[in-house]
Amino acid sequence: MKVLPYLDAHISQAEFAQMVGVSEASISKRVSDGVLTRGECVHAWLVAYCEHLRDQAAGRLGETLGLDLVQERAGLARAQRESQELKNAVARGEYAPIGILADVLALASSAIVDRLDQLEGQLRKACPDLPEEARQVILRVIADARNEWIRSTSKLVTSAVEGMTLADDENHATPDITDDGEGLHG
Repeated sequence: MKVLPYLDAHISQAEFAQMVGVSEASISKRVSDGVLTRGECVHAWLVAYCEHLRDQAAGRLGETLGLDLVQERAGLARAQRESQELKNAVARGEYAPIGILADVLALASSAIVDRLDQLEGQLRKACPDLPEEARQVILRVIADARNEWIRSTSKLVTSAVEGMTLADDENHATPDITDDGEGLHG
């Protein structure tokens, strides 16, 4: 390829910066980064500069610049998709913040525990002739069920919070907080 005579000339960084329409600092940075080599002619600088711009536009300079545009765009698109999925789940009533779920579960548990605590008095009223041994067996089974309800509720809330933390680390996967693996609606 024949090079035009003025492209064989050697010019300063300031002159080259003016030629390509950027600041002198930008050209100085390209020289210090090794994109442009001191002492080369205008043609060599133009070829190297254009090649650098093509690589930059194609995202091939991510490792050297600390930024990969393709990956950054993919990450942004993923975050936007996840955000929209979350909004859709909230709109469908399939999702609520863990704090609200924990509060609702605590209120439901409290209501059940209150009713179970009233059972002994109701048994005495409804079945005054019930033998003491039978009454104690019934109350023990109910107390065990109540304690298991409280333990299970606490375990579910704890595993849900841990699962959500892990899900944030692993692409926001939804945790399965049931023992049977069927999800919340199983």
